[in-house]
Amino acid sequence: MRPRSVAAATMIAAMLVTTMATEAQAAPMVRFSRAQYNSPGADNRTNYSLNQEYVRVTNYSRTTTYRLTSWTIRDRENHVYRFPAFALRPGRSVTLHTGRGANTATDLYWNSRAYIWNNTGDVASLRTSSGSLDDTCRWGNGAGSVAC
Repeated sequence: MRPRSVAAATMIAAMLVTTMATEAQAAPMVRFSRAQYNSPGADNRTNYSLNQEYVRVTNYSRTTTYRLTSWTIRDRENHVYRFPAFALRPGRSVTLHTGRGANTATDLYWNSRAYIWNNTGDVASLRTSSGSLDDTCRWGNGAGSVAC
């Protein structure tokens, strides 16, 4: 191999390694986009109030539908929500409400009779069906809502 060819091959290899490292560190395509951790108004545990507490998960891919079946969302106290058979289309979001309701393509329900998210601070964790951590959303004692 001629010296220029070796140098070119070395440069291409370095670029490939850099590109692969960058892709590995890129943000996941499915991640939290918002958390409403303190439902507006009085915390009176009505189903309406419980459903005003939610986390939103967004598919930021432009082309890939993600199957979230058996993915989980949990808080610091290990309350766990397991996704039913569910597909999240490209560019779409799904809102997971704390209370009871009928699941749709845009809204899912934890069916809890108590609040899940702590108003003084909490961490929402999104895990794949294999248990790998996909994303987290953290907040402290704040305004009641946070963009993740």
